[in-house]
Amino acid sequence: MAERPGRKPRKLHSAQVVRTERLSPHVQRVVVGGDGLAEFSADTCTDHYVKLLFAPEPGIVYPEPFDLDRIRAELPRERWPVTRTYTVRDWDAEQRLLTLDFVIHGDEGVAGPWAIRVRPGDTLRFMGPGGAYAPDPSADWHLLAGDESALPAIARALEALPPGSRAHTFVEVSGPEEEQKIDSDVEVVWLHRGDRPVGEALVEAVRALEFPEGRPHVFVHGEASFVKELRRMLRVERQLPREDLSISGYWRLGHNEDGWQASKPEWNARIEAEQEGDGAAA
Repeated sequence: MAERPGRKPRKLHSAQVVRTERLSPHVQRVVVGGDGLAEFSADTCTDHYVKLLFAPEPGIVYPEPFDLDRIRAELPRERWPVTRTYTVRDWDAEQRLLTLDFVIHGDEGVAGPWAIRVRPGDTLRFMGPGGAYAPDPSADWHLLAGDESALPAIARALEALPPGSRAHTFVEVSGPEEEQKIDSDVEVVWLHRGDRPVGEALVEAVRALEFPEGRPHVFVHGEASFVKELRRMLRVERQLPREDLSISGYWRLGHNEDGWQASKPEWNARIEAEQEGDGAAA
C-alpha cells in the first residue's frame, strides 16, 4: 500500500461497483469492474496498490468527463479529491474485476464510510497500480508479518506461493472474529491484539521465531512504529541484506493518510540513517 517516491504519475481509471461483501465485523470487500478497467492490470506484484479518489465531503460533484488537472486548476484546494491508498486483494484479468478490502472504523475517515454505503453501479475512480514486491521463488523460506492493513498483500502473496513453499506468517488483528480464510496451504499464525498496542504481539512473535537455515525473503508492513522495530531487528540484529526485505509503514497512529504520506519520506530517511548507523557500529 505504500507509494514509492519519484514514480511517474499513475494512469486514472474509472470502474463501477459490481458487488460488496462484509468479510468480518471490521472488513468490507468491494469488487469493481467495467470498461474503464480495459487498460488496467495488476498481475506482477502481490503488493499492488491503487490510489482511490474521493470527494473530501458529501455533496461535492465533479464535472464530467472527470479531469483531475481541470479540477485542481478551477476549484479551491479544499474541494479537490483526496486520495486513499489500498492494496489490490485480487485482480481477475479475464473478467476484469478488481477486489479491494476496506478496514472499517465506523464513520471515521473517507474510504471506510464510502465502502459501507456504496451500491452496485456506483463509480470508483483511482490511479495506479503501484507495487514492488512478490515472493522470490529462489528464497529458501519466507517471512510475512503485518496488521490488518497488510492482510490483503499477505494473503495475495501466500496464494501466489507454490504448494509446499516454506513460510512463516504472522497477522495481527483485533480478535478472532477478524480472521479470514486464505487459499493457501501455508499456516497463518493469527495474533489477537485485544487491548494491547498495535504491533506489540506481532513484534513478540517475530522475535520469538527460530529462523530456519537458508536465505529468507521478508515482507513486513503495517503501523509505522512496529515496522520500525522489526526493521531494526531484521537489518541490524539479524543482518539481513536490504534487497531481501520489503518493509514499509502503511500507516501511523495519530496521522491520517494525508499527514502520514507528507511526513513519510522524512521518517523513512531518519529511521534508515539511524539503523544503518547502528548496523555499522555493530
